[in-house]
Amino acid sequence: MTDIESSNPASSKTAPGQASHEQRPTSNAGVAIDKKTQPVTYGIALRCVVGGVLMGMANLVPGISGGTMLLAAGIYPRFIGSVADFTSLKWRRSSLLTLGLVLGAAAVTIPLLAGTVKNLVINHQWVMYSLFIGLTLGGIPVVWKMIDRVTVGVWTGAVVGFVVMAAVALVQSLGVKTTTASDSLPLMFTAGVIGASAMILPGISGGYLMLVLGVYVPVLGAIDTVREAVETASFQQAIHPMLTIILPLGIGVVIGVVAVSNLLKWLLARHAGPTLGVLLGLLIGAVIGLWPFQEPVKPVVGQVVKGQVMTEEKIAELKKDDWPTRKFTPEIGQIVGAIGLVFVGFSVTMAIARFSHERKTVLAGEAKNSS
Repeated sequence: MTDIESSNPASSKTAPGQASHEQRPTSNAGVAIDKKTQPVTYGIALRCVVGGVLMGMANLVPGISGGTMLLAAGIYPRFIGSVADFTSLKWRRSSLLTLGLVLGAAAVTIPLLAGTVKNLVINHQWVMYSLFIGLTLGGIPVVWKMIDRVTVGVWTGAVVGFVVMAAVALVQSLGVKTTTASDSLPLMFTAGVIGASAMILPGISGGYLMLVLGVYVPVLGAIDTVREAVETASFQQAIHPMLTIILPLGIGVVIGVVAVSNLLKWLLARHAGPTLGVLLGLLIGAVIGLWPFQEPVKPVVGQVVKGQVMTEEKIAELKKDDWPTRKFTPEIGQIVGAIGLVFVGFSVTMAIARFSHERKTVLAGEAKNSS
């Protein structure tokens, strides 16, 4: 069996008279559970690449979660299982291939499209957000098909996920009024754990949560200080920000990734229905925060932007992509264009889903290993 192979449903059937030793146990939601992640078929490989590209693009757009794009592409549970395998030192070839395809595609997309996507978001935000709404909505039927049996737990999870995303969108619309926090080690470690959790969970922006915690500005300042120290070979200047901010933050990120990925993998294996319900609710709720008809507005003196009180000097230095946004009344052409872009995004996601009919065993990830 190769790492990438074509799907052949007939090959999984039990021959007459043959013992059904390949029959797998199922979770309480009816999702089959395998001892290990299924091989990467050509269709799944395509989903991984497209999901990586969309994740890379999402990371270039403020407030959009890369996890949402992976969920819309239909490879989020597989990706989570692969991350959990890697962090628990179970380096299976199928898991490594999944991570390589997704992260490799994202790593190529970010530098290639950074300028283009950034300019589109700044100058034509309604275009990009309409497209992302379509891509996100296209993932709803994909996730829905992952659920074998609709139960009360599924609906409860969906409601919880939707309410969480609606609350996040409401807080974002009201604006974040925070002050810069101190660079204490426990706070930076906690911010790293929470930020990593947000990177993995769909619908939640890690940068936004760090902004709420008041560490967004110190972290960016520490990174900038270290960069300048490296460029000028003044390495002693980098010691303090490295030890007080970047190192504890990095440790928190690693622990957060390991903990959340393994927790999600366990939940998908043991409580697939409610977990997929929550993911479905997060996916639907993510659309609320993507209202397309917004435009950047230059801040005024005294306004709080990204945790800093604006002065004339800070406003002059502030980049346009960091300006706050406000809603505007669209013209009829923009409404028609937005609807068309939503349809395009939806069609793209659905077309990708048709390339692969991955068996539902992959959705639950790996079951608990026998001792």
